Amino acid sequence: MDLFISPEERTRLCQVAKDVAKCAYAPYSQFRVGAAVLGERGIYAGVNVENASYGLSWCAERSALSHAVAKGDVALRAIAVACIDADNKQGIHEFLPCGACRQWIAELAPNSEIIIVGVDRVFRISDLLPMAFRLRKSNDPGGRSVEQARKASFDT
Repeated sequence: MDLFISPEERTRLCQVAKDVAKCAYAPYSQFRVGAAVLGERGIYAGVNVENASYGLSWCAERSALSHAVAKGDVALRAIAVACIDADNKQGIHEFLPCGACRQWIAELAPNSEIIIVGVDRVFRISDLLPMAFRLRKSNDPGGRSVEQARKASFDT
């Protein structure tokens, strides 16, 4: 699979992430985040959704990844994250995915480009989460890759 995304795809993905961030539900932090995932079948968007019980809050990255999985698109090529309320003076750390989102990316989009809107660098999950936690799937006969196993589950 060719993982390179075109400049047009990158621009569109970033625009979707910025646009959808306006729909985030962030009444407590006032920190709206949008994410857009590029798969084989299209772009899947998600936003952060806060809850008064902070542990029940949901990040934009996981929302977008869930959207792609729910549509059966598991060949994910890129993810863009837009933190429209972040303070650019605080540095890149306010823009990067949290640890839980990094683990989700490692599991669901391990070869994807990670684009942080407003940051002039493209990341891979190995940049953000070296030595990611991984399990060998016990129901994966024949030593197929995780991506092959996921794709096969949608083909049956």
